[in-house]
Amino acid sequence: IRNALKEPVPLHIITWNVGSAQPPDDITALLGLNVGDGNTDMYIIGLQEVNSMINKRLKDVLFTDQWSEVCMERLSPFGYVLVTSQRMQGLLLLVFAKYFHLPFLRGVQTETTRTGLGGYWGNKGGVSARMSVFGHTICFLNCHLPAHMENSDQRMEDFESILQQQQFEGQAATGVLDHDVVFWFGDLNFRIDDLEMQVVKSAIDNNKYSMLWEKDQLNMAKDSETVLEGFQEGPLKFSPTYKFDVGTNTYDTSGKKRKPAWTDRILWRLRATAPAGAALNAGKRGSISGLTSGTKVTQHCYRSHMEYIVSDHKPVSSIFTLQFPYKVDVPLVTLIVEDEWNSIADATAIFKVAPNYSRSSWDWIGLYKVGFKHHKDYVGYVWAKQEEADFQRQEHQVTFTEEELPKGSGDFILGYYSNNMSTIVGVTEPFQIQLPTTGGGVSSSDSSDFSSEDDSTVVLMKMRSRSPSPRKGKHRSHRSGSQSGSRSRSRSRSSSPAQAKMKKLNITGVPPSSTVMESESTGCSAEGSSNQQSGAAEKDKNTEDSGV
Repeated sequence: IRNALKEPVPLHIITWNVGSAQPPDDITALLGLNVGDGNTDMYIIGLQEVNSMINKRLKDVLFTDQWSEVCMERLSPFGYVLVTSQRMQGLLLLVFAKYFHLPFLRGVQTETTRTGLGGYWGNKGGVSARMSVFGHTICFLNCHLPAHMENSDQRMEDFESILQQQQFEGQAATGVLDHDVVFWFGDLNFRIDDLEMQVVKSAIDNNKYSMLWEKDQLNMAKDSETVLEGFQEGPLKFSPTYKFDVGTNTYDTSGKKRKPAWTDRILWRLRATAPAGAALNAGKRGSISGLTSGTKVTQHCYRSHMEYIVSDHKPVSSIFTLQFPYKVDVPLVTLIVEDEWNSIADATAIFKVAPNYSRSSWDWIGLYKVGFKHHKDYVGYVWAKQEEADFQRQEHQVTFTEEELPKGSGDFILGYYSNNMSTIVGVTEPFQIQLPTTGGGVSSSDSSDFSSEDDSTVVLMKMRSRSPSPRKGKHRSHRSGSQSGSRSRSRSRSSSPAQAKMKKLNITGVPPSSTVMESESTGCSAEGSSNQQSGAAEKDKNTEDSGV
């Protein structure tokens, strides 16, 4: 585990217009897992044109959508947990983090803004997730802007509208641009002006991208659009990522013959503490910038992934590191547990609550198998209820009964879930459970508890839950853990970066079994970029080439 105070935070961001396609069989290369092997701290995955036909949307409400599921399945073995997600028709945003960072990702909120059909339709617009990461505010904004060559001004107007409409609750960083760091990505749909098709293709074939940069609508807009001040982007050293014949690496050969363009892009912005002029003079395309109180963003790669051919767009990824001047790395709740549970009698844990933490009688402690997907993917849980007589105690103990424990052996962690904050605020290191086997299997809750559709037409269906209901009598009083605190083999993750937020739909605070969550994810890989938008979230024969 890295030292949270000294090392930067690596982020992997991915954007992909998937063109209503099903996920490919293998996204390992896209996630960079064959290179980094899970060294990234957070994945942020922004998708556009996820299949949102009505029958598919209804299915996604009852079950996790395919894209969220494939990302969770691929990332969870490496220790990544879904922090939050937001879905708006074809737009999907997923945020993952290493499980031990969850206690340090706080104040997680999501927003959606529809810009299609004058703001009434969500096939275009933006979805965002904001949070405090080790005490610094970050916002991730996934956009799908209007299509077609002639709509560059409309794209800027829609982007400005998204920024104005997205407002978050809380004292600090109420708007997108109020955050210390903003990552803006998606199918932004900007095109290459003036140049003819043959000129563009010749430049691509000869790797002469610089002549195309000068005619890229987004690059040109940076010189005149105030709303773009401070936004930076790495050099586009990869071929335009739109538009390809599906199933090939051949640019559009249909009757419309769309001109290649960098429609899919990843940009970032630091909240300026210097005058605007100084910020601009710092260089619009520098790979390293630090305009906010010592916070630095370094881009290590920016690339496309030509091997993926299920869509008419190529995915684009980028790897960044964030360097903070300080880090908030003290958990709100510290959990202490033995190295091994070899009998039912060992199944106890001690927790200590920070003075500034506001407890709820609906708080609970979940037992998770290593490799869990999200905060409801638990094996069992106990209530972290506090009796009146315990208010002055520094330590509290909870006990898991046999029915809440797995059958067999394996590696597990404990996570303290805060009802008030809707997030895990404390975790342990992995420990081993080896109980006498009596048959049966681990009864973890199902990842399909998560819904990534937010349409009002199906919001009532979102309350459906497939995980087991909390058993009666699960509220447990806490006994003093002082005698256990001196045990020789106790495990705590108090020094490790961790915290994440899960957005619940219910307001009861009842444990995972009765809540539905929205999924979100992120990712990034190698180098490449493109900026584009697809016409509608669901493509049919009449719309598939409508100027995505």
